Amino acid sequence: MMNRFFVPVKALFVVTIAFQILSASVHAQAPRVFPVGTQPGDVRLEPLKDLNGFFPLEVPKSLEAWEQRADELRKRVLVANGLWPMPAKTPLNAVIHGKTTRPGITIEKVYFESVPGFYVTGLLFRPANPGAEKLPAVLCPHGHGGRLMDSGPEGVKKHLVTGAERFAESGRMPKIARCVQLARMGCVTFLFDMIGYADNLQLSYDLGHRFAKQRPEFEGKKSWGLYSAQAELRLQSIFGLQTWNAVRALDFLESLPDVDPKRMAVTGGSGGGTQSIILCAIDHRPIVSFPNGMVSSSMQGGCTCENASLLRIGTGNIELAGLFAPKPQAMTSANDWTKEMLVPGKGYPELQNLYSMYGKTSDVMCTDLTHFPHNYNYVTRSLMYSWFNKYMKLGLKEPIIEEDYKLLTEQEHAVWDKKHPQPEGGDKFERKLTSQIAKRDTQMLNDLSKEARLDMIRGAWETMIGRELPAANEIKFENGQLRNSARGEVIPVVTLKPEGKVQFVAICLHGNGKNGLFTKDGIPIAKVKELLDQGAVVITADLFQQGEFLKGSQPLTLTRTVENPREFAGYTHGYNHSVFARRTHDILSLITYAKTLGGRGIVLVGIEGATPVVAAASAIAGSSLDKTVIDDTNFRFADIKSYRDPNFIPGAVKYGDLPALLELSHSVTK
Repeated sequence: MMNRFFVPVKALFVVTIAFQILSASVHAQAPRVFPVGTQPGDVRLEPLKDLNGFFPLEVPKSLEAWEQRADELRKRVLVANGLWPMPAKTPLNAVIHGKTTRPGITIEKVYFESVPGFYVTGLLFRPANPGAEKLPAVLCPHGHGGRLMDSGPEGVKKHLVTGAERFAESGRMPKIARCVQLARMGCVTFLFDMIGYADNLQLSYDLGHRFAKQRPEFEGKKSWGLYSAQAELRLQSIFGLQTWNAVRALDFLESLPDVDPKRMAVTGGSGGGTQSIILCAIDHRPIVSFPNGMVSSSMQGGCTCENASLLRIGTGNIELAGLFAPKPQAMTSANDWTKEMLVPGKGYPELQNLYSMYGKTSDVMCTDLTHFPHNYNYVTRSLMYSWFNKYMKLGLKEPIIEEDYKLLTEQEHAVWDKKHPQPEGGDKFERKLTSQIAKRDTQMLNDLSKEARLDMIRGAWETMIGRELPAANEIKFENGQLRNSARGEVIPVVTLKPEGKVQFVAICLHGNGKNGLFTKDGIPIAKVKELLDQGAVVITADLFQQGEFLKGSQPLTLTRTVENPREFAGYTHGYNHSVFARRTHDILSLITYAKTLGGRGIVLVGIEGATPVVAAASAIAGSSLDKTVIDDTNFRFADIKSYRDPNFIPGAVKYGDLPALLELSHSVTK
């Protein structure tokens, strides 16, 4: 018996009410699959995931499977940070000045260029009498509150009462306290500023950490600011800048004549914990890590500086921390979003399982300190000192007891002074920086051979789309519904059969869904008739949030965002595939379905607004398609003005825009 949505073309031409006779109701131009007022039972219509979701680590069954997954994740982290391919490392032009002494240590002021004209600032702590041997080094990203975070005389009293701190003086500034102690332990330690904190002021604190409202004046293809659609289309973000600063901070430590580059560690708390996780995921140099306060299957980091588009789609901080395995890393569980870390299914047991696959179960540690709130306090620091002592082979007698020190004065800790003037910053600098990075990234790709360039672009788009062709056993077609059973996705499909022998299969898609391929009388438009006359089985569909996915009759113009009121793409696109990517997923499912319909090949056709998504699907599908036909080669992602545009996908401009997709596609004709 013929499927009611697999209609012979003769019936369509002779009896225009054939769809109604076959029990498919007519709405607008195209036949409906679902009753009027009913949407597909598609998991993607559920609320979007946000940073407060659940992010478990599902440990693969084999080490081989994990290492394959790890490679995919590292590429995702690099792409999301704007570091795929990794930029060339320009001269640091480091300046070290203003030495201050404290018993057993020296403290110096540092600034260097992570990219030309963009400065990283911080303080360098060294043992006062190091000896002849090269020393281990520790990089300390500080987290929110800044390296100069000060509890004050009254605030520290509360910490003294609870045992969170030991000294009324040094306990006021815990981030400097850990660096002082690490230097006393024999480690060269660099505490560098996050963007907008202390002396890193070229981009403001409000821009880096409190951004909330889009700035139309910072949009534009020739000049743009961070958080704009143009920046997101090029994967430029505060998060990515801070990651690059951290990479260059390791370069700085490695360049010091007294540092042993084979003994470098990283530790940070809160936002610094986030930076520690990410840096250790993509940089091979650290041998031990202590990312505190952010290894969690719960909240993933609430600040704009801890989020980036593409970063945590299908993953989370637990799994990203797992990328450091089998190298030793430790953390604590506090009375915050990390409080359930020791519960099976919530993080630490899974990390232990992952490490056990390498035979290194004891090289990951999470200590229960849930009697303390969110912290990197004296107790936590003591655990870190012992961990680093063991794995950096410092040879110190345990227990290691942190000692007091006299706080630094403003003159002692300020990097900029009359001899070292603060560099330019502000709006003009922001525009200059985004343009400079865009030109750098474009030049990097253009300098590659054609084959290497296309491989790099293909790899990026694979991450951006986040899906390959589904397997045949994942796809089921019944009653006009194409189901991807592995994903919970449902696509309304109309399949038209030619009167004669099937020659090939044509997947024909319109920018407004299947309605665009039928007249008001329910007759296929000329392009579809042409395909049918050529002997094609024609498949058309409503891709995600087209046609039957919508509650009204108007095409989608603004995509959904998470409930976070701050207008930052990373809060939505850092955890969810874009509408564009999801429509591409639907086309990939259609291609797998098309393989079951016979004929001598598959042609993918995009008309009237479908060009970009068809081009993306063609690039991913590759040789599974015989030809891709589009009607518009003038579309450009660079013309998009909002991250809520249905055609928005982070990274599209950086990785070649539409011309690159067409170059990647198997065979394209206009």
